[in-house]
Amino acid sequence: MSVRVLLADDQALLRATFRILIDSCEDMTVVGEASDGREAVDLARARHPDIVLMDIRMPGVDGLAATTAICADPELSATRVLILTTFETEDYVAQALRAGASGFLGKDVTADTLLDGLRTVASGDALLSPGATRTLITRFLTSPAPGGHLAPPERLAELTVREREVMALAAEGKSNTEIAGDLTVSPLTVRTHIHRAMTKLGARDRAQLVVIAYQTGLVQAGPPAL
Repeated sequence: MSVRVLLADDQALLRATFRILIDSCEDMTVVGEASDGREAVDLARARHPDIVLMDIRMPGVDGLAATTAICADPELSATRVLILTTFETEDYVAQALRAGASGFLGKDVTADTLLDGLRTVASGDALLSPGATRTLITRFLTSPAPGGHLAPPERLAELTVREREVMALAAEGKSNTEIAGDLTVSPLTVRTHIHRAMTKLGARDRAQLVVIAYQTGLVQAGPPAL
C-alpha cells in the first residue's frame, strides 16, 4: 500500500519539487496539492490522505489553523500532519504540536530526510528531533496555551507504572530500541506500552504523548538551549 500524501504550501515550485520527489518512490504517492490552509482542509476531507505535508505560513488560513481543523476532525483520525517550518516559527510549531501534528521538518531538509520523515510518520511514530523538541518544550509546551491550561497530573492515573516509565523515556527523545535497552525488554513490548498509553490518554500519536508527558509534569524540562 502506498503512503498517500497531500501537499500544502503556497509556493507552487516547492510543491512541484516535492511531488516529483515523492512520486518517484514506489511506496508513496501525492494525492493532492493545496495552496492555502482552507484548501488543505477541504482536500483532506475529500481524499483522506495518510499524511498532510503542511507549510505553516500560508496566506489566508495558515498551516496552524488547518492543522487544528484536520486533527480535530473525527473523520480524519487516521490522517497525520507533518509540519514544514523554519527556525523563526518555533512558537507556531509548538501550537501545531498541541493541536495534534505528528512532527516537523525544516524546509532546508535533504530529499532523503524528507522521505524518511514521511515514512516515519506514516508508520505511526512521531518525527521529533530530541534537541529541537527539548528547546520547543522548554520554551512553549510547559506553559499553558493562550486561554488554556496545563494537563493535570491526575490525567496519568490510568497508566501502569511501566507505561509511565516508557512514556517518560519517549518524552526524552529515546527510540523504542533505546527504551528497550534501558528497561531490558523487547522493542515490541515498548511499542505495546506506548500504544496502550496513547489509547488511555486519547493521544493521536507519539508526538502528543510527549506533549502530555511534559504538561503533566511526568518529565521536567531542562534549561533552554543557548
